[in-house]
Amino acid sequence: MVELDSGFIQSIEHRPKPHSIEAQNIPLIDLSPLNSAADSASLSALAAEIGGACRDWGFFQVINHGVPPECREKVESASRKFFGLPETEKKAVCRDAANPFGYYDSEHTKNVRDWKEVFDFAVENPIVFPVWNERGDLELKELFNKWPQSFPQLREACEEHVAEMEKLVFKLLELVALSLGLPEDRFNTFFNNQTTRVRLNHYPPCPAPHLALGLGRHKDTGVLTILAQDDVPGLEVKRKTDGEWILVKPTPGAYIINVGDILQVWSNDEYESVEHRVVVNGEKERFSIPYFLYPAHYTFVEPLHELISEQNPAKFKGYNWGEFRATRNRGNFKRLDVENIQISHFRISTYTSDS
Repeated sequence: MVELDSGFIQSIEHRPKPHSIEAQNIPLIDLSPLNSAADSASLSALAAEIGGACRDWGFFQVINHGVPPECREKVESASRKFFGLPETEKKAVCRDAANPFGYYDSEHTKNVRDWKEVFDFAVENPIVFPVWNERGDLELKELFNKWPQSFPQLREACEEHVAEMEKLVFKLLELVALSLGLPEDRFNTFFNNQTTRVRLNHYPPCPAPHLALGLGRHKDTGVLTILAQDDVPGLEVKRKTDGEWILVKPTPGAYIINVGDILQVWSNDEYESVEHRVVVNGEKERFSIPYFLYPAHYTFVEPLHELISEQNPAKFKGYNWGEFRATRNRGNFKRLDVENIQISHFRISTYTSDS
């Protein structure tokens, strides 16, 4: 990681000091009914509980989710070992402007806005995805994951983790669909040729945690995010009721789920993608592993027709997911001094702000 120097201090002095409160945790939902032959009443109750969490918080935690503890332990251990590799080995698999997968940190991107280092990979390898070329045109390319040759165990652990996350995320999608009054398989076809990706995060101890953030305030662009985090708190969620930042207390063995922008659009604002950020620690390092569920690149994202009526008209114009994400990738890599593309740019003008 980049050293904390005067340039870093100058780049973050403009930030207000991170402030959050510890209050009630985000909702904790027990998925054990899914692990047996649950009756329709139990499933309906579980779906309603998830729907309430999506509506009121945009975040919730799940326990008794069916993911084997040894699978999670294996990928968390592999992540720690990867970030402990020499810099030369990590930077041998750096991402670049043409491929958003691989390793990067604040030094590599010539920006110290976020105090972290990460490793990204796609669930499907290769994936076909739009990329902005040097002429300023969007073209489809095959993108491949970049795995460190010196540490093959990383790929093995990550692929096992992905297999378990896919089982969990489709269970959650079925419950979300039911909570909206839709058939349980309503979302499934969007994920043929999915562009889902996974990120390994490492937040080293920061000498000036009151000045820095591990990750600034943002909303996730996808459908759902499943987050595995260690026992060091760092994730903060902006509470919808009063705008306060809530520091999420780690629950052993739980996964944290949050609504993404695509689900907000599909649900026509019934569920909202909520702002969140990551604070850093002056003494302890923190590790986390988010799984970002994304549809196929050719998906046209718009409010689902079943949820639109004369009383509840569409609140968003449709957009192409591949073009949207490619534009975000380009902005993230170049750290452009303009606002990156947001779903708010597609909000129909009658509705001037997020609910």
